[in-house]
Amino acid sequence: MKTQLTDAVKQAAWGDEVNDILRTCVHCGFCTAVCPTYQLLGDELDGPRGRIYLIKSVLEGNEVTAETQKHLDRCLTCRSCETTCPSGVKYGQLIDRGRELVEHKVSRQPLDKMMRWGMQTVFPEPKRFASLLGMARLARPILPSILKKQIPVLPPRIVHQPQVHTRKMLILEGCVQPTLSPNTNDATIKILDKLGISVIRPNNTGCCGALDHHLSDHEKAQQRMRKLIDAWWAHIEAGAEAIIVTASGCGSVVKEYDYLLKDDPEYADKAAKVATLAKDISEIIVNEDISPLQPTTTHEKIAVHVPCTLQHGQKLNGVLEPLLIKFGFQPTPVPDSHLCCGSAGVYSVLQPDISAKLRDNKLAALNSGAPQFIVTANIGCQMHLQSKAEIPVKHWIELIAERLP
Repeated sequence: MKTQLTDAVKQAAWGDEVNDILRTCVHCGFCTAVCPTYQLLGDELDGPRGRIYLIKSVLEGNEVTAETQKHLDRCLTCRSCETTCPSGVKYGQLIDRGRELVEHKVSRQPLDKMMRWGMQTVFPEPKRFASLLGMARLARPILPSILKKQIPVLPPRIVHQPQVHTRKMLILEGCVQPTLSPNTNDATIKILDKLGISVIRPNNTGCCGALDHHLSDHEKAQQRMRKLIDAWWAHIEAGAEAIIVTASGCGSVVKEYDYLLKDDPEYADKAAKVATLAKDISEIIVNEDISPLQPTTTHEKIAVHVPCTLQHGQKLNGVLEPLLIKFGFQPTPVPDSHLCCGSAGVYSVLQPDISAKLRDNKLAALNSGAPQFIVTANIGCQMHLQSKAEIPVKHWIELIAERLP
C-alpha cells in the first residue's frame, strides 16, 4: 500500500512503525472473511481493510469525523484478521494507534465520555468494583429477571490450604476477576499445589492496564503497567519462574509489555522480562506431569470457547481441547470457533447491540453439540456468555479443580 504520511507523522517516534504496517497490506481482503463485524454488518468500513484505509486517511492529514471514529470503535480488536493475513499485517498495533489519534481529534458525546470515565474509574480498581458489585448483589432479589441475569451470584469458594514448595510462580490477580469469579485463581492455586508449585499472590497489584489501553488512554495504561511490574519485580529477582495469567485478555496485554513500554528507559528491560515470564495457565499445565492430579474419565461433554485473546492474541489455539481430553472431558464441535463472542473487554458495554448479536451467534455454535458445560479462558467472555446461556459457563481450570479426587 502506497502512503503519503504527513510530516508530523513521519517525525513521530512511531511514524516509521505505522508506515511499515500500512505498506505491508496488499489489499487482498482475506481479513474480511474472518472479521466478526464485517460478517455481521456487511460494511467494508467495518472490516479490517476498510479500517486500515480510514487510519491511513487520518495519517495522511485528511478530515477526521465522528463517522471515522464510529467504524474504529466498532472494531473488537479480536485480531482474527492477523491470524488470517498472509502478509503479516500488525493490525492490532495499527488500530490502537489510529484510535488514539482519532480520540484527540473528535470530541465524544457527553454520555459516551461519562461511560468511559466511569469504567476507567471503577473497573480497574478492585476495591471500588467489589463495593459496587456487592451493592448490586444485595439488590438482586428485587430486580427484574432481565437484570438479575446480569449480576453473577458469588459461588462457594474453593477451600484449600497449599503447602510450601521450592518451585514458585507469580499470579496476576486481576481487577474484576477476584470479585466476579474468585474461584478461578483459587482453582489454579489448588492444582499447582498438587503439582508441587507454590503460587505467590502479591498485594497491591490491580489492573494490568488492558482496559485503559483499549480505551486509548495509553498514558494511564502504562502507569498501571509500571505499578504491576514494581509489585512483581522483587519476586522475579528472587527466582519466580513464571507469571501465571488466568484471564487471556490480560495475558495478551502482559505478553506485549515489551512492546508497549519499549520507549520507557526505566522500565523497558523489566517489561521485556515480564513479557517473557507471562504464561497463560494452559501453558503451565500442558508442560507439567499431570499424573499427581489423577485425572479420571468423566465422559462429560463440554463446549470449549477459546477466547480471541488466546487464539489470535497469544497464538495458543489448539491447546485447550487436547488438554481437557487428558482430564477425561469430551469437547464438542464448535462451528466458526474463530469468531468473537462479542465481549472484547468493555465492548459489550459500549457496543451492546453488536455485542449481543455476536454473543447469541456464539452461544448457538457452542450449544450445537449439546454440551453439559461451556468452558472458556477469559473472565469477560465467561460473564458475557453466562448472561444468556442456559447451561453453566466456567473457566476450564475450575472444572478440573472441582473434579480432583
